Amino acid sequence: MPLPQTDLAPTLTDGVVTLRAHRLDDVDGILEQCTDPESLRWTTVPRGYTRDDATAFVERIHEEWGMAGGNRYWAIEYLDDGGPRFGGTIDLRPGATPRTASIGFGLHPAARGRGVMSRAVRLAAGHGFSEGLWGAPLERIHWRAIAGNWGSRRVAWATGFTFHATIPEVHVDPSDPQGSALDCWYGSLAAGEEMRPSDPWFVPAPLKGTGIRLREWRDSDGDALEDRSADPVHWMPEAAVLRRDTFQAALLARRMRMATGVAVHWCVADASTDLALGDVLIFSRGGPLTGDTAELGYQLNPSARGRGVAREAARLVVDFAWTPRAKGGLGMRRLVAETAADNAASNRVLESLGFTVYGREHAVDKLPDGSFGDGLHWELLPPGETQVTDRSLDLGRE
Repeated sequence: MPLPQTDLAPTLTDGVVTLRAHRLDDVDGILEQCTDPESLRWTTVPRGYTRDDATAFVERIHEEWGMAGGNRYWAIEYLDDGGPRFGGTIDLRPGATPRTASIGFGLHPAARGRGVMSRAVRLAAGHGFSEGLWGAPLERIHWRAIAGNWGSRRVAWATGFTFHATIPEVHVDPSDPQGSALDCWYGSLAAGEEMRPSDPWFVPAPLKGTGIRLREWRDSDGDALEDRSADPVHWMPEAAVLRRDTFQAALLARRMRMATGVAVHWCVADASTDLALGDVLIFSRGGPLTGDTAELGYQLNPSARGRGVAREAARLVVDFAWTPRAKGGLGMRRLVAETAADNAASNRVLESLGFTVYGREHAVDKLPDGSFGDGLHWELLPPGETQVTDRSLDLGRE
């Protein structure tokens, strides 16, 4: 059922997804979306949302299109086997000037995982950049989402938004409005920028080895982490050590690094129990992984050490790093690693994989007694590449 003057909202389509004016027969779909647990988790949609609320929302959207400075809402419609279906809502809101806007969007649960929202964003943003909505073509569109809203982040990434920053405590917690404010991610898209990903978003490929398997980290894996207070503090930066009390923040940071293309993190899990044993990763210190040089890192629970777990996990990741991108790997040209010179176990792992020392930093790691220990720099080239080992370098085995 249409509302009067719905022609104020231009219809936009790419042949699969259509943006159109909302209708009163969208009310049931809006109600389902606004009572969905994921919508409630990440948006400030009123709790206890009713059919009357959905009807009032549709009527208000119509009024907004009639206002010179109003928000511009579209219903998202997509095609499936049963024909066109209501898929959610997308809107552009006036920014600091008529040439800027912020974007908001939400999907009906049935539309998720189909690429619907990425198509919808390209349609709405493309219209804003070419035609304008408040008297002039848009020059920039801003996006923000509560930190941890990976669905929204994935859409922004897929449509070419540049991630700018995480701002702490700037958004009300939808589940606890009187509690602490939540952090938000911020990004933007400029006119003329290609609405496609600019950097890779890595998802760790599952890898199977002897006695272990490598998989994605899960929210529940923190329960398996063990006390690491006995580890020498100079073997690994304090902030990098996985601990139960900081696991959720560490997990968010790992997912962020993969979302920005600078690392791939795997959980090292026991093959029979699936319990988390440690972490293994490939990462870059200088921006997204490009297929040139990457660094190998690993850490294990104390109970997982001394039985070849680190070597097997590292071997799986090294093999994955050499595998060409066309075959699903990283296609790296060179791998490096860093260790403390006195970390004999870690040094043995690297040596067993064929890494060689190419440099030694003197007095770089502060020791508990106040003195300073040396650090080693390692490298590995793909099989068949020439690699010269300088055996004059001392590995700290006197």
